[in-house]
Amino acid sequence: MNPAELALYPFERPATLAELCRTLSARAGRRERTVLLAGGTDWIVERGFAPPENPDDLPLVLDISRLPELRGIQLAKERAAIGAAATFLEIRSHPVLLRRVPVLTAMAREVGAVQIQARGTLGGNLATASPAADGAAALMALDADVVLASVHGERRVPLTQFFTGYRATRRAEDEVIVRVEFVLPRTGAHQAWRKVGTRAAQAISKVALAAVAEFERGRGVRAGFGMASVSPVTASLPTVRALALAPSLASVSDEELDAATRHDIAPIDDIRSTAAYRTHVASALVKAFFRELRAAAGS
Repeated sequence: MNPAELALYPFERPATLAELCRTLSARAGRRERTVLLAGGTDWIVERGFAPPENPDDLPLVLDISRLPELRGIQLAKERAAIGAAATFLEIRSHPVLLRRVPVLTAMAREVGAVQIQARGTLGGNLATASPAADGAAALMALDADVVLASVHGERRVPLTQFFTGYRATRRAEDEVIVRVEFVLPRTGAHQAWRKVGTRAAQAISKVALAAVAEFERGRGVRAGFGMASVSPVTASLPTVRALALAPSLASVSDEELDAATRHDIAPIDDIRSTAAYRTHVASALVKAFFRELRAAAGS
């Protein structure tokens, strides 16, 4: 899309969250199409590949990037709340997140170039619902909730239930993602972010794994996983998660991990990779994390 084409779209900037919700409610009731725009790093690129066929039937674009209710990163009582319009650059630079949630800040450092990190938002990453979304994988490993708002108030959806299919979510037409919330991992929790792509940076992943595990007396008491690019939606790896909470990690074999990983994913062949390669890499990443877990649990 070139800048001149942007001028074709009707454009508004709601001043408050309440105003935004009223607009969404009214337009949803009339079945009118609306685009919520924050960073624009996905939507504008998509318009370049698929420009509007009918310039007389364009959705209303609502700029929500400046709404204070969608901004900021709040940490209190061992919980984190990250506004939907928080950028990846803000996340990667946050001092407490750097210390307590390195799985999230490591992910944010690898979301494209710094220009993309400065514009792209966490809420947009979730709303786009790409199975390759890095932010979704990291948040899924943290057992995050998505908080949605409408004229009826707020509702909370576990991220593991938020995606309903390829590029589809539980967000209704009259709702907006306002923030994500999660319990901060304990100090000393084992966290990992591994992204496998064509290049070391600025690449969409072939496979990416986010993982978090906590131990008490050598036994896992919390485990979370998020894997990108291996199924129509971000994969939470529930079978692998159950193995991470087994009474004895030493008893979990590589064969069991391979079987569990294959059970939890459904990769495809596409322009970026093959299903066979993705399966191989996914299993290798899971087994590498479990090797780290065994060492951490033993210590």
